[in-house]
Amino acid sequence: MDQRDATIRVKALARNLGFDHCGIAVAVPLDEDARRLEAWLSKGYQGTMQYMERHFDLRIDPGKLVPGARSVITLLKNYYPETRQRPDAPAVSKYAYGEDYHEVIRRQLNEFFRQLKAQFGQVEGRGFVDSAPVLERAWAVRSGLGWVGKNGNLLTKSQGSFFFIATLITDLPLAPDAPFAGDFCGSCTRCIDACPTQAILPNKVVDGSRCISYFTIELKDMLIPDTMKGRFDNWMFGCDTCQDVCPWNRFARPHQEPAFAPIPAILNFSTGDWEAMTEEAFRTIFKHSPLKRSKFAGISRNLRFLQASAGD
Repeated sequence: MDQRDATIRVKALARNLGFDHCGIAVAVPLDEDARRLEAWLSKGYQGTMQYMERHFDLRIDPGKLVPGARSVITLLKNYYPETRQRPDAPAVSKYAYGEDYHEVIRRQLNEFFRQLKAQFGQVEGRGFVDSAPVLERAWAVRSGLGWVGKNGNLLTKSQGSFFFIATLITDLPLAPDAPFAGDFCGSCTRCIDACPTQAILPNKVVDGSRCISYFTIELKDMLIPDTMKGRFDNWMFGCDTCQDVCPWNRFARPHQEPAFAPIPAILNFSTGDWEAMTEEAFRTIFKHSPLKRSKFAGISRNLRFLQASAGD
């Protein structure tokens, strides 16, 4: 079987397993992206996310993650929801409405790899879902799936940016797609203008240490800086502002993944329900939710911060 036929089979397999897009790139070191990452880290934009600083060499060279790597397969999975939270409740980012995407996509990625081995024989590889030193957006661009917008998200012309990205590095030789050559943000600055904390900087740079998602999820301190009071726009977990205002997301279509169906509490809880929730209830309701990353203490901190901001 030649590389082109193998690639057709790989992409068909990805579609059959529920992935919305699949692109292929040659596994080579990402020298230009390495320089950008190094500059970003040198400015401290990672904040307290020290894991961003570790394993720098692995992030930029797929051959160090998978010896003999030949191809990088990038998979996109839509998470845009059909329904929304009640507008007066503390806001949760849309990606966290249903079951934790790490668990959902990891299962599907493992099955994808299992079927690759069944079809092609001895294949070595490793799959990643936002959980290892992989520059997934860079690989998505190299795979022809879209471009990186001014807000740092991968944008597609067909459906916008509400996608999870999964990456499979493998020694299977495949026919690569042409890298995405355009940038269709143009002169638009809606995401920059709308960012509540001015975290989006020029030249597609995002100061992660100022992003609401950083404060509500990644920051482990029990105090959010007072300088951020009144700037969260009622976001309790994550933030979708830069995506909600993006013109390309007018093409977003509801996902078809049952596991991403919203947890009823996400849609129905009022502010009072969130504030009255016990730790035991949190652990039960959100056992398989991305919200467990912040833990009950983090969600309680975020609620107190929103309440204090509203009172100022």
